[in-house]
Amino acid sequence: MLLTQDVALKGFFRSLKVLGGEHLPHSGPVLMAPTHRARWDALMLPYAAGRRVSGRDCRFMVTLDEMKGLQGWFLHRLGCFPVNQLKPQTASLRFAVDLLEAGQQLVVFPEGRIMREPGPIRLMQGLARLALLASAHGLQVPVLPIGIAYGRAIPRFGDRAALAFGEPLFVEGHGREAAKRFSDQLAAAMAAAERQALEAVGRSAAEGGFATPVEFSNV
Repeated sequence: MLLTQDVALKGFFRSLKVLGGEHLPHSGPVLMAPTHRARWDALMLPYAAGRRVSGRDCRFMVTLDEMKGLQGWFLHRLGCFPVNQLKPQTASLRFAVDLLEAGQQLVVFPEGRIMREPGPIRLMQGLARLALLASAHGLQVPVLPIGIAYGRAIPRFGDRAALAFGEPLFVEGHGREAAKRFSDQLAAAMAAAERQALEAVGRSAAEGGFATPVEFSNV
C-alpha cells in the first residue's frame, strides 16, 4: 500500500512538503484533526504520518457517505470505518476509543466533508465528543490540528501539495460547554496550520478557512 501511495502522490504532484513534523507523536495514542480540501487528503496523511514516519498506520474515521461504492472499498483498505458525525453513535465512538487505548493514531476530518471554498471552518461534534469520551476513560490523547493545501482548490497534475502539523491540543473538562470550547480552540489551530500549508504551495494564506464559533446541535 505504501508503494501505491507513493506512486500516486509523486506521480501527480510536482512537490510534496511536510511542515511541523516535530509535533507528531511517535508513540501513544494520537487523534489527528485535518482540514479536508480534496480526496488526496486520504493519501497525504499516511505519507506524512504513516508507518514509514511514525512506525504505525493511520486509522480513519470517515462519514457514512464516503464509505459507499468504489471509494468505500478503497477507504476500507486504508483502515477506515464510518461514523455519522451529525449524530455520532456510542458504538462508533467506543470503537474509536478502543483504538486509542491500543495506542493507535486515529484520523477524523472534523469538518465532515470536503470544503474547497474559503470560509469559516465549521466543525462537526464527533471529534470533540470522542476526545471527551477518551478523557473520561482516563486517556489524555493529544489532538493534532493539521492543515492541508494544494496548488489549486481543485488539485491538478503538476501542482504542489503541503501538509502542516500544528501543536497538539488537549481537551479539558466535560459536557457540552467543554466540547464547544475545545472545538473553537481546534478550529483556530486548524486554520493556522492551513495558512502555513497554503503559503508552502505558493497560495495566499487568505484563501484558507478561518475559525468561527461552533454551534452544536441538541443530539
